[in-house]
Amino acid sequence: MLEEAAAAELRNWLRLSLIPGIGGETQRKLLQAFGSPEAIFAAGSAALRALIGAALAEQLRQHDATISIEAALSWVAEAGNRIVTLADADYPQALLDSVDPPILLYVKGRIELLNRPALAMVGSRNASRQGEVNAEAFAEALAAAGLVIVSGLALGIDAAAHRGAMKSGGATIAVIGTGTDRIYPARNQALTREICERGALVSEFPLGTPALASNFPRRNRIIAGLSRGCLVIEAAERSGSLITARLAADAGRDVFAIPGSIHSTLSKGCHKLIKQGAKLVESAQDVLEELGWTGTLADTRSDVPRVAEDAAEAALLAALGHDPCDVDTLAARSNLTAETLLAMLLQLELNGRIAALPGNRYQRLD
Repeated sequence: MLEEAAAAELRNWLRLSLIPGIGGETQRKLLQAFGSPEAIFAAGSAALRALIGAALAEQLRQHDATISIEAALSWVAEAGNRIVTLADADYPQALLDSVDPPILLYVKGRIELLNRPALAMVGSRNASRQGEVNAEAFAEALAAAGLVIVSGLALGIDAAAHRGAMKSGGATIAVIGTGTDRIYPARNQALTREICERGALVSEFPLGTPALASNFPRRNRIIAGLSRGCLVIEAAERSGSLITARLAADAGRDVFAIPGSIHSTLSKGCHKLIKQGAKLVESAQDVLEELGWTGTLADTRSDVPRVAEDAAEAALLAALGHDPCDVDTLAARSNLTAETLLAMLLQLELNGRIAALPGNRYQRLD
């Protein structure tokens, strides 16, 4: 439970954040001029009008956000919940130094993670199986080396990155585009609960905020701002992940991209970033070296049983290559009968060496 003085101060921060029409830039302008939310609301009408105009000054003085403020204070009273403001020591320094930092954040989970060295990992919601495998493996290795993995809790690459980080025993932060009392997408409910227990769920949006399309590009700047760099796993040419990468670059962060097949639409965005100067990476070690990270890169796969590969499987994998391939083409390349080929493909799939794709196609996973 907050002490009375702390609750009164937080009420003013919440009130400032909840005024319609007054966004981050104007909020920070007011704070710079008056010093604190309390001083802003105590200021005279003439001073406010001179700074932000008559219409916004009237909105600031008249808007009643009592119900939302009391709901937020009740939420903060629950174990594991915090609202951190620009005046708090726990506010993430990296975000403070980025473009357009929000004046407050709703945080559910481990507050200390906000000021730990972090890496953003983003990519397509409609990821390929290979992309998800890559995201989980990179996140697992990088989290094991000590970096906090930051992503956006979307389906596909984001979810795989969160899972990989926790799989290693490391930490992850999920930055969301809804209120922290909403779980979106619904399919990530179990993952969200695990992140709240072992990592942190973060949002700038008030409680009750639904999943609005306009909110997700805004949350991307927080993903970028919390992190030392941004790794894009898979992205189409017009992917929202490229927005995060651009915001990271604008904030002076390193941008990394994993290349893919020239035939894959999900590689177009990564290839575009590489052409624009993003660092091509093929391993987690590439990322750590570029960041100058001194943490140890553990072999997080050492406890996974290795499946012996016989000569026939090796030849089939070589014929498959690293791009998706349909069964008819693979049969022609390998000179195997349909019966033998399908049996071998099934065994390789069971062993986790390949993945079945739509259209009777297969792709290597290693």
